[in-house]
Amino acid sequence: EEHLDLNRPKPEHEDLVDVLLRVQKDPNQAITLNNEQIKGVLTDMFIAGTDTSSATLVWIMTELIRNPSAMIKAQDEVRGVVKGKGKVEEGDISRLVYLKLVIKEALRLHPPAPLLVPRETTESCMIAGYEIPAKTRVFVNAKSIATDPKCWDNRNEFQPERFLDSSIDFKGQNFELLPFGAGRRGCPGIDFSLLLIELALANLLHHFDWTLPHGVRAEDVSMEEAFGLTVHKRTPLCLVAVPVNV
Repeated sequence: EEHLDLNRPKPEHEDLVDVLLRVQKDPNQAITLNNEQIKGVLTDMFIAGTDTSSATLVWIMTELIRNPSAMIKAQDEVRGVVKGKGKVEEGDISRLVYLKLVIKEALRLHPPAPLLVPRETTESCMIAGYEIPAKTRVFVNAKSIATDPKCWDNRNEFQPERFLDSSIDFKGQNFELLPFGAGRRGCPGIDFSLLLIELALANLLHHFDWTLPHGVRAEDVSMEEAFGLTVHKRTPLCLVAVPVNV
């Protein structure tokens, strides 16, 4: 309703709702959109961006609590960059180099959706000696690709530094790492989801020190997965947050 208000000041930059409403009014579009369809698109974006983000944050914190040196390094970087400020803001993210490596490594080990959106072959082809007929439904296992020993050294180890001198990214151009898929069937909420993860993680590390409950050792933290559309930890992660004066 706010975006449909004719008295609304023209925004400096269009958001997604503005774009969808502009497309709706364009008579040259092959596909028409009504308001209910626009609401559906926005709901899909929100759900895809929030559920996967929350699951990924839990996996990142799980890996960091099991790898204290990585936790300390990430916290030191965030607190150094944001020193003197009450919270991490979007403009700070580009300077958090190690934090981005941590997120990338966590997405490698724990892609939010291990099986990507199904594809269908348009023609027959041969893959690794197997004949794949046309119109075969194909499921891509992003988790197996991201832990393939042919592509990754110490494939099951959490090592953010592996990406320090690497150009591999997860935006769909490097097929060794596809947590969000690739091409036209890639995740439409990747930028929204990634920004949520970066800001939330940076602020969690900035404002708190994190420990395990008394008597719980890092090696006792379960890494068992609960499978679904999004892969969550089967056992909820329980941490103690100690506020830090920043």
